[in-house]
Amino acid sequence: MKRNATAVWQGTGKEGKGHLSTQSTVLNQTQYSFGSRFEEAVVTNPEELIAAAHAGCFTMKLSFNLSAASFVPEQLTTNCEITLENGSITQSKLVLAAKVSGIEASQFADLVKDAQMNCPVSKLLNTSIVVEYTLN
Repeated sequence: MKRNATAVWQGTGKEGKGHLSTQSTVLNQTQYSFGSRFEEAVVTNPEELIAAAHAGCFTMKLSFNLSAASFVPEQLTTNCEITLENGSITQSKLVLAAKVSGIEASQFADLVKDAQMNCPVSKLLNTSIVVEYTLN
């Protein structure tokens, strides 16, 4: 399986502008800029997209892990915060709220750790990955 996306940029790094499109067209000439990346402009940026990818990948991997252990998650909600400092992504922080009936806390912790280490996006990222969670 291969997926693709395209970035188009016009102008200088600070004054220019660009857009992103994905194979699925979920992003279709979606704008991004210096302001959206380093200030508070309300359009997307690469770090936000990495955060979405990591949250989605980790959560799905955890769901597979739970299913393999014979648990059906009622709900898994993961927020991912990507930290960009001095031109490098220095951390991906995943905060998970999970509702899974009948699972022991230690078994859940093991399944979370496996998802943290083995979801494909975690394997791709060369940065600190931190997971905090609550289990209800």
